[in-house]
Amino acid sequence: ASGSHPVPDHDLPPRIRDHQQLQLRHRVARILSRLLSAAMAAASFLLSPRVTLPLRRGSRLLVSCSATSSSSSSDAAGGVGFQGRVGFQGRVGFLGLGIMGAPMASNLMKAGCDITVWNRTKSKCDPLLSLGAKFESSPARVASSCDVTFAMLADPESAFEVACGANGAAEGMAAGKGYVDVSTVDDATSKLIGKRITSTGASFLEAPVSGSKKPAEDGLLIFLTAGDESLYKRVAPLLDVMGKSRFYLGDVGNGAAMKLVVNMVMGR
Repeated sequence: ASGSHPVPDHDLPPRIRDHQQLQLRHRVARILSRLLSAAMAAASFLLSPRVTLPLRRGSRLLVSCSATSSSSSSDAAGGVGFQGRVGFQGRVGFLGLGIMGAPMASNLMKAGCDITVWNRTKSKCDPLLSLGAKFESSPARVASSCDVTFAMLADPESAFEVACGANGAAEGMAAGKGYVDVSTVDDATSKLIGKRITSTGASFLEAPVSGSKKPAEDGLLIFLTAGDESLYKRVAPLLDVMGKSRFYLGDVGNGAAMKLVVNMVMGR
């Protein structure tokens, strides 16, 4: 009836309450099973980096996956490794040129991408500027001048501030643009960033990476992506330049959660 309120659990008949609790346990068990299956597959892939794994196709969590070699492989999305050209049309922004971001952006430049960069400490941009990258004075200006913007920040607070703060990337986003956060953040922060970015009409993809400085330099990172699937397909050639494999995991938050699970499985 109109104006009625939900019945508290303790007021429900025992049979109904037990049934609801059983449904909840089954739902949690299914989610945990999917996460564990995916984590074990991802962990196995990390240990055998040149093997493509048949992850479960029927799961809503694991929508699709692909594994490519950044040095030689191409796929339906058009990625062509380090041959001087990439199957991507448009200008690419890169925010954050630290230990991971600098080599990732450098690999994009070596592959022939037009890059605009920003970093809090401008001097860290100098090596890329010497290669022909452009510099903008704020994340907002980078985002407004680029078709797709990547962000690699040191922690969740920095990732949120660069995306959503004053002169943040969101201020330069608009319909048709994309924002790809490759930082390692918690799922709650990723969802907040995604909500702010998509409120501008732009698309959002979280894509935390598995790998450290050397894999970043060698283009051998693993991307655990989630969010806008069309943006995932659009930037696949760029991911293939920076990494050896990429996984698409569905809704925003799944990528961040998977990064945590993989770290746990790998003992990191």
